[in-house]
Amino acid sequence: MNDLLAIDVGNTLVHLGVFRDGELTERAQCAADGLDDAVGAAAAQLLDVDGACAVLASVNDELAAQVVGRLELPVNRVEADLPVPIGRQLDPEAIVGVDRLLNAAAAYDLLKQSCVVVDAGTAVTVDFIDGAGTFHGGAIAPGAQLMLDALHEHTAQLPQVDFAAPGEPMGHNTVQAMCTAAFHGIRGLVRELVEMYAEQVGAYPAVIATGGDAQMLFDGYELIERIVPELTLMGLALALRTAMEQGE
Repeated sequence: MNDLLAIDVGNTLVHLGVFRDGELTERAQCAADGLDDAVGAAAAQLLDVDGACAVLASVNDELAAQVVGRLELPVNRVEADLPVPIGRQLDPEAIVGVDRLLNAAAAYDLLKQSCVVVDAGTAVTVDFIDGAGTFHGGAIAPGAQLMLDALHEHTAQLPQVDFAAPGEPMGHNTVQAMCTAAFHGIRGLVRELVEMYAEQVGAYPAVIATGGDAQMLFDGYELIERIVPELTLMGLALALRTAMEQGE
């Protein structure tokens, strides 16, 4: 497979990964104000590699345009130039974020079985993929920081709080109480949904987590089989590899 720069443009952050001979060798992330240095440094590793290219997925078109403007590599846009290699069982009018599809494709490629992907970032998504590799959708909830921001913005006295894992389940002050609710609320949401998915399909799926808050939320949590921070980047590389194998 061609060496490539995988770029995942999220709502607030850009994640970058350099793949050489199919292996992820470098990772970086940056906010919009750090694009020049991060994108330039990542792309520089591949500028002299014959046949190297960039693969980009975005849920933020304005930020994606800024990234593309800083690249000197050919850019393949997922779902525009390359399809995500995952079956879909969704309503005909459904529009699904490309990051969810990439995560699903990468998780199924990694596990080769029915699974649930939990992406814990600005939003929390909990999606089901069946044993044939078909994406069925799932649930979308506010992420931990979004929960805390909403409490501050829509109440008179609750403070602005940065999300942190609580040390114990009983918050002894307002900040601890808010973080406790966000932390256990998300974990409880995930457990409830996974159990409902398992009951519906008659088998308990493997659960894989990704996203910026995944480590804080799920480290050591017995429900989660693996935490894979680079899952979306792996999905980008998979999309290019599959297209090349199919001659697209």
